[in-house]
Amino acid sequence: METREQNEDFKNLHQLIAAGDVRDFLDGMTQYAATTLSRAAGVRVECAVTLWRRKRAVTVAASSENALLLDGIEQAIGSGPAQEALEMSIPVLLADATTDPRWPEYCKDLASAGFESALGVPLSLGVDSAAALNFFASEAGKFTEDAVREAAVFADIAAQALRLALRISTADLLAEDLKAAMARRTAIDLACGMIMAQSRCTQSEAFAFLQQASQNRNQKLHDVAEGIIAGISEPQEATKTFFQD
Repeated sequence: METREQNEDFKNLHQLIAAGDVRDFLDGMTQYAATTLSRAAGVRVECAVTLWRRKRAVTVAASSENALLLDGIEQAIGSGPAQEALEMSIPVLLADATTDPRWPEYCKDLASAGFESALGVPLSLGVDSAAALNFFASEAGKFTEDAVREAAVFADIAAQALRLALRISTADLLAEDLKAAMARRTAIDLACGMIMAQSRCTQSEAFAFLQQASQNRNQKLHDVAEGIIAGISEPQEATKTFFQD
């Protein structure tokens, strides 16, 4: 990453702090991160940021609904590149989900969702919180050494800005941001559980259903999940119609 681009990223991230709250900053940060890595990798890259507080992981922002879904796979399983990056304090690369022997369940679900590579990069926030950027690409081998270096540089810049955003944000505001993020994640997880129970399918198949339903209906993933949750409480015929839609 060139110095000029680094300075521009730093400037843009700090402008986000001045323009909005922590939630706005995190949303903007994932957009910038996805753009940066898409440029480096030569393909479209999705990005999510996960915050660990009190040993609990929460996806607090994502560059797209797909990124939110993909980040949730690792959280549901409890292992993957972002988790290992956080534990080791270095970027962790999953170059090819179809051949990498690590995290077999995670790799299977990632590939089933149409993505073959991932990159976890830690964000240094201090003793009370930990975070990681999670990047995803649909093709294997796109996170080259240069791309990984760019991701690490961006993460350093983003961590500086995020530490500032967290310091100037009130505890109540941060709690509200996390609560909203957890509510969104919980709706998706709950909907997937309902799909698995009713259709007797795997978690990856449930994720795929949500993703396809979101595309077919031109709705956000979270809205589709809430619709499924609402439909389950309706009469059986309405529920059946919803799932066959």
